[in-house]
Amino acid sequence: MTGNRFRERIYANYTAATCAPLAPDTLDGLAPREAHLTRLVRDHFPADRAARILELGCGHGALLHFARKLGYSNIEGVDGSPAQIAAARRLGIGGIREGQLMAALAAAPDASYDAVILFDVLEHLTRDEVIDAIDAIARVLKKGGRLILHVPNGASPFGTLMIYSDFTHEVAFTPESLAQLFLASGWTRVDCFEDPPAVHGPASFVRAALWRAIRACLRFYLAVETGSRRHDVLTQNLFAVAVK
Repeated sequence: MTGNRFRERIYANYTAATCAPLAPDTLDGLAPREAHLTRLVRDHFPADRAARILELGCGHGALLHFARKLGYSNIEGVDGSPAQIAAARRLGIGGIREGQLMAALAAAPDASYDAVILFDVLEHLTRDEVIDAIDAIARVLKKGGRLILHVPNGASPFGTLMIYSDFTHEVAFTPESLAQLFLASGWTRVDCFEDPPAVHGPASFVRAALWRAIRACLRFYLAVETGSRRHDVLTQNLFAVAVK
């Protein structure tokens, strides 16, 4: 990524310059994220627990931690924020090194990974940087390998909350724009999925049920306005899996 003043300032203080801390003090503090991240692993990771996986922009390593709990032993992470690396070390989450996204990809051999993860990362890049990143990821993925994305959903009625929640965000995505991006770049396919509340107790069960009701109303509104029923991904963030 091209360096500039706002990135240097924000990323140098990424864990501290927030309304609430990004990283907990102990591993127990990751518990509120477990259901959400565990669902991601179960739904979208390769079935082979020995698959070689790289997470770019891994932060303090929450996803790596829960993936390892589910048996993925060959997963590593890279993050460009010294504060995030320090938080990972404080939590005892290993296998994470400091580095920039493009430099980490340039150092990797061709066809060396089964999957690459960009969780809340791609939106931080300019459009030209997005092109460079997905081309570099395609090089390091094995044939049939996958890129797993979590990005702000510009098609959500409240997607701007995610788009503008971080001063370093450059772009949001929709299923249509992701299809444009990856199919024009030579990838085999890209599938998009909603990111609804993950059920892990009574309160989250109620939230999930209410979301389904609200979603039905939103789809009805969009069908009335546009005459189309092809509005299936309405959560503020979306998951996407692009296959090389």
